[in-house]
Order: sequence, then C-alpha cells, then structure tokens
Amino acid sequence: MTACITGWAHSRFGKLEGETVESLIVGVVTRALDHAGIAAADVDEIVLGHFNAGFCDQDFTASLVLQASDGFRFTPATRVENACATGSAAVHTALKTIGAGRARIALAVGVEQMTRSSAAEIAKNLLKASYLPEDGNTPGGFAGVFGKITEHYYAQYGDKTDALAMIAAKNHRNGVGNPYAQMRKDLGFEFCRDESERNPRVAGPLKRTDCSPVSDGAAAIVIADAETAAGMRRAVAFRAAEHVQDFLPMSKREILKLEGCRRAWTQALESASVLLGDLSFVETHDCFTIAELLEYEAMGLTPYGEGARAIEAGWTAKDGKLPVNPSGGLKAKGHPIGATGVSMHVLTAMQLCGEAGEMQIEDATLGGIFNMGGAGVANYVSILERTR
Repeated sequence: MTACITGWAHSRFGKLEGETVESLIVGVVTRALDHAGIAAADVDEIVLGHFNAGFCDQDFTASLVLQASDGFRFTPATRVENACATGSAAVHTALKTIGAGRARIALAVGVEQMTRSSAAEIAKNLLKASYLPEDGNTPGGFAGVFGKITEHYYAQYGDKTDALAMIAAKNHRNGVGNPYAQMRKDLGFEFCRDESERNPRVAGPLKRTDCSPVSDGAAAIVIADAETAAGMRRAVAFRAAEHVQDFLPMSKREILKLEGCRRAWTQALESASVLLGDLSFVETHDCFTIAELLEYEAMGLTPYGEGARAIEAGWTAKDGKLPVNPSGGLKAKGHPIGATGVSMHVLTAMQLCGEAGEMQIEDATLGGIFNMGGAGVANYVSILERTR
C-alpha cells in the first residue's frame, strides 16, 4: 500500500452529556490535526462516516467537519455509510482517493450519537442494517437477528454459553485499560455466564453481557501518501486494505461461515504477504459475543465449529498467541456505529506506535482489523505496520 496513518484522535465512548454530533466531530478533528502536526488547509480530502439511520435530526453532516476550522473551506467532503462498517468505509474511501493520486493527505472521521434515542427507536434504527423483508419483525431488533444466529450455531455445534461468557469476560477485562471505553469494569466469567436480574436475556441465548452497548463517540485519522508521510512525525503503513460485500438476505448465505469475512481476511493476508500467525494482535467486530466466535473461525484461527477452542485455550487473551480485542472491543469500548471502524484504526495505530498505555501488546509490529456491517454483509480488513 502507498498510504500511512500519520495522526489520530479518539473521544471517550458512552453516554456523553452535553455533546452533539457537531461537537464530537470538531473535537476529534481538531486533535487529530494537532497530533499529525498539520493544518486544516493541508488536507486535500475529507471523508465522514456517519450511519445515522434516524439517530440524528441533522442528516447532511459531511460539511460539519468544516466547523473545526475555516481552513477546511472548499475542501471536498463526502459522507459515506455501510451499516456498522461505516467507519472503515470512510477509511478505505480515503485510501482510494490517495491511491488514485487525487490527494496527498486525507482525513477520515467517524461519528455517531445514539443515546438520545429511546430504546424502541434504537432497535428500529439498528434493524435497518438487516434485510427487512426477512428480519423486519424480529423480536429484539438487531440483537434478535444475532440471537437467531446463536441458536442456529448451538443447534449445529452444541451449546457454547461458556465460550461466549469467556469472550465477554476477556473483553471486559481488557477494557479496564482503555481510557476511551464505555465500560471499564472487569465483570468476571461467572457474571457473564449466569443469567440474573443484572444480566438478563436479551434475545435467544444472548444475555446483556453478550451485546455491545449503545454509545456516543467519534474518532479521526489523518492519512498521507508514503512520500508525504516520510516527512511527518509518525507513519503507520497500510500493508493491506480489503473490502468484500456479501448478500444482504441471510437466506442467500451460509450465515455461520461468514464467507465475506473469510474472503476479506484471505485477500488481505495475501496482499500483505503475511500469515495470520504473523499478526501481533487483532481488533475484531464483537458487536455480539457470537460474532467474535464466528470471526475466529472465519479468519482461520480454528476450523468451522471449533471457535470455542480459541478462547478456552487462551489463544485470544492479551497474553495469548493472537490477542483479540486488547482494547476491550465493541463489547467494553462501546459501538457508536459510524465511529467504530475509525476507532479500530486509531487503537491499532496506537499499539504499533507503542502509545497504547495499559492496553499495550509488547513488541507489537503488525495489527489486523476486521470491521463488519450487518450480519457479515460489509466486510473490511486492514493490516497495519509501523514504518517510523
């Protein structure tokens, strides 16, 4: 690849009182420019990832980035959307612009403000990321969709309640060290495994601890071509960036195989000329614990149906052979839809630059990212490496 991340910023995720979509954007953009050591006028292209789907009354948001500085005036700005992978859609669109030679420096921003909506509105908005003719009446909304996937997995491979609880507990344990995370509490395996008043069932076998929380938040990255990045403070290179789109109806796919995820990982590893085992860690899309389990299998960490082995053997723990979600993942960090993919790139760049604090993986050299939109529909994989 010919582009590098040269600066970034990340807001805290959670219920952010006193913030707006505009203020969240302005905050991370201002800090990202400062982190990269550039001015707004140096940016040639702006891409904003913002899912919205009814979360925000202001539905023409690309130009809100210009509110961060008058120096952005007349800079091209475009909003992109691809369900829960909206943030990575922004990143990959910026990469394509640089790759086409239309920009030296691009700014990718992701934002969402979800907590102002009612529970019913949130469920309705998120279900728009499914195929409504098939899933539009699913009880529990998008959680219900993944609840059905979980039931299907259990029917085929056996009850994996303990494995899902171990994934939740791992990610909550990791999230304690993430200063941006919505939930910074080690809940423990027993709490995550057992149904209780504080951990009720949400949909099918999924309990509250199996589901990522509703969040507000934003993140931004500055991306420069290789020549420009060579003169900047830091450079984290894209070894690969792959996007695979699959059918929206689950009836047209073998949903337990996440074939789009597998294809995106295969293409990215081939493009980067590395093996999965060469990666120092992975940030993956654990919107629900069953998603992380399925992603172990789709990325090739285990055969299909054996994903539980990866968590039970400790492979994906922070000190395991392939740490997964050292940030705490969406499960602990939160999942403001449009911001999630950009956040993953920020946190991966922090790891590779040795700036991840308590989240840090020792001697991290290569980081993998998987961001998913819908139930395995939009599949984005990035592989990053620090070059300077």
